[in-house]
This record gives sequence, structure tokens and C-alpha cells, in this order.
Amino acid sequence: MTGATHDGTPIVALTDAEKHFGPVRALDGVSLSITPGECIGLVGHNGAGKSTLVNLVNGGLSPTGGSVTFPASGAARALDAGVRSVFQELSLCPNLTVAENLRISHNNLRAFNWRAQARAEITESLDRVFPDHGIDADITVDRLTIAERQMVEIAIGFAPRGGDARLVILDEPTSSLDAGIANQLLAHIRRFCAEGGAVIFISHMLGEIFDVATSIVVMKDGKIVADRPTKDFTREGLVDEMGHVAAEGADSDAPAQARDFGEIVLETEMGLNARRGEVIGLAGLAGHGQAEALARIYFDRTSDWRTGKGSDIVFVAGDRGRDGVLPLWSILRNTTVSILSEVSRRGIVDRDAEAHIAADWKTRIGIRTDDLDNGILSLSGGNQQKVLFARALASTAPIVVMDDPMRGVDVGTKQDVYDMIRTEAASGRTFLWYSTETEEVCQCDRVFVFRNGEISAELTGGDITEENILKASFEMQEATA
Repeated sequence: MTGATHDGTPIVALTDAEKHFGPVRALDGVSLSITPGECIGLVGHNGAGKSTLVNLVNGGLSPTGGSVTFPASGAARALDAGVRSVFQELSLCPNLTVAENLRISHNNLRAFNWRAQARAEITESLDRVFPDHGIDADITVDRLTIAERQMVEIAIGFAPRGGDARLVILDEPTSSLDAGIANQLLAHIRRFCAEGGAVIFISHMLGEIFDVATSIVVMKDGKIVADRPTKDFTREGLVDEMGHVAAEGADSDAPAQARDFGEIVLETEMGLNARRGEVIGLAGLAGHGQAEALARIYFDRTSDWRTGKGSDIVFVAGDRGRDGVLPLWSILRNTTVSILSEVSRRGIVDRDAEAHIAADWKTRIGIRTDDLDNGILSLSGGNQQKVLFARALASTAPIVVMDDPMRGVDVGTKQDVYDMIRTEAASGRTFLWYSTETEEVCQCDRVFVFRNGEISAELTGGDITEENILKASFEMQEATA
């Protein structure tokens, strides 16, 4: 970014901002200023008001009360003030190329050769944010992995598009990225802010918040409950400010108890296998075949319509917009679609039993809604993900396949889900868990590390460490170089 002012004039200022949706106060009297050079870490549990706040900043919503102004530029609109947004729910058009997706938000590209200009601009932005990205600007988005799509969306957010970006809102930007690519983004954020830009960084990965944010803003129930420089927080203190209290005696860092597993319930030609009651992790750099391996396992066991009632495998999607939520259905219907055969007799669904199961899982997993008949899209992204977990765990399927399922889920819910997985595994359920977060993979009983579509290592027990996973992620490449 060039041409930014450093006189301390806020890029955006919210004063007693409120946003009501009927009787619900999604934002309740929030005041916040963001100045050039700042990276604001915005944290809070799912439904705390983070998305509403940033939608006021970017102009997606108008305040019910209070004001949102742009003092540094004097602009009336967020777009004219240089505010850009990269949302948790990816918004790229899958049938268009990478360059054509840039054109959608770049009205100045109108000349006869606009495609060449768009191709050059998005390539330059990708090169700047993600060196060695390997993404072709002429490829259609539906051919990209979810990690590559997230990289493209981020690059579009930082691209000039006819004027400098002054404030970039990043909502869970690393949720589909492996550690190496995420570090490239964090490095770019530091450079961008050092050059006079500003960032609102929303993430449930607290390590990244502490790594990149200059200050942290904590939200709870539509209000800002803490706003201090990052150095004044500790991880434990930040979790306390967010309002999460760990269960008595819980220790997420404690090693898993040694357990006796049952018989092998799944085995693939590539060497991946799982026993009854085992939690199997799939690790490695993003895009190296983990998601494809899970998809093959799932479809191989669910593609026969003659299976009768139920299935022996269920799926928890990480890309919930594409593979998870049914957007026209209610929260209740999204939760119970996996168990309809189990609550039906002679093709008639027992609605009372269905509602009872949905209400039970709403309480158990903490889905924030007053009415399960509300549409699924009325929930925040993290709460939508909770519904997908409830859908899977409510079923009786003995095998659960999870494709990077913690995207956009807050730290408190993650711990609750970890505990649920351990409990379900102890009762004999088997989990296959792909994650781009090493911390999650280390919760597993065994880990298969993938490289170039093949298994490069199998780790067990004390060998499941970040160092060994990274080593196995690269050593196959070195051996074949």
C-alpha cells in the first residue's frame, strides 16, 4: 500500500453503534476507532457480534443507532474509504476464472483488454501475498482446492482494484490454509500495516492473534468487553475475557489415555486403516490428497442405494457452504437429516422424536438460537458448523469422516468437540479427521501424513509431534528430487 497517512486520524470510527434485528440486539452500543498501522485482533465466541460489527464497517449493514464514519478519507461509503472484506464464507463464482472473479469487484476494468489487466493484477497480488503460490489466473475457481480458493479471495482483498486498500477485514482467513501458507499471510499483514494500512483480523486461532495483532478487541453478547494492546493479554486471560470456562479437570494438553482398540473397520488400498474406537488423523500440507482420500472412503461406503436403513459412515464438512448446510432448510431439518430413517416408521417421520433429538443436540453442542425452526443461514458461520457436528454425532453411524471441520469454530467449542470425540471414540466410534491445524491432529491416536497424494508416514503415540509431521510432509519430496 502506498500513500497512506500516519497522522493518527482513524480510517473508520464507530460511535455508540447499534444493530437490531427485531428484538435481537446483535450490536449494542459499540465504539471503536481503527487508525493506520493497526492490526486489530477481533475475538469472541460464535454469535458474539463480530460479523455484525464488520458488516457495519464495510457498509453491508446500516446501524440502527449510533454512527459509522470514515474520518481519514472523508468518504461517505466504506468502499470509497478503501475498506475491503474477505469473508469466512468464500464468495467466489466457481464457473469464472480467477481473473474474472477479480473483475466482479473492479469496476474500472472496462477496456477491451480488461482480461489481460485483470490477469496481471491478480497474479501480482497473489505473488505479493503468497510467494510460489502456483495458481493460474486463467483457471476456473471450481478446479481449485478450498485452500487455493481462500488464497485467491485474500489476494483479491489486497489487490488495488482502482485504489489503495486502506482497511482489510479478514474473517477467519487461515481456516483452510496449512501452517506455511498461513505464515505467508501473517507476514504480508505485518508489511501492509507497516506501510500504513490497517487490518481487522478475526480468528479463533489465538496463536495467530497474538502473533500478528497490535491490539485485541473482545466481544461478548454484542458488546466490546475488552480493548487493549496485545502485550497486555495472556492466552488464559483472553479466554477468560471471552467468557469460556474450561470444564473442571479438563486439560487439552494432557496426553490421551492408552486404549485398547477393536477390530479393523476400514482399510484402503493406499495403506490407510482404522480400528473400532480409534481416532485417525490425516495431516500434511494442504492440497496433498487428504480431502480426496476422505471423499473416496465416504463415497465408496454410501453410493449403494440398496444399503437399507441408515449408513455406517457420516461426513462433517469443512467447506459447509459447498458440502454441508442445506441453505433453504431450517436449523432443525439440517440437524436431523442424517437420522430421518432412524425416526421413521413405514416412511412417516416421527416429528416429536425428531424435534426432541434436535433440541438435545442444540443444548449439548451449544447452538445459539432461540428457535430451531429458524433458517440455517440465520446462524453465524461457527454455529452452522456446530449443526454439522450435531448432524453427524446424532446418527448411529459407527464411522465419522471429518474434513477440516473446525473452520470458524471458537476455542471453547473446539474443546467441547474434542471432548465429545474422545467420549464417542471410547464408546467404539471411529473417526477419520483431516485438519490443517497441527494442534488438532495431535489429538489423534494415529496420524497418516500425506505428500503428493500418497502416505509418506504413519505416526503413533509420542511420535505425533509437529516436528515429525512437518518432516514427513517434506521428506518424500526430497527423496524424489
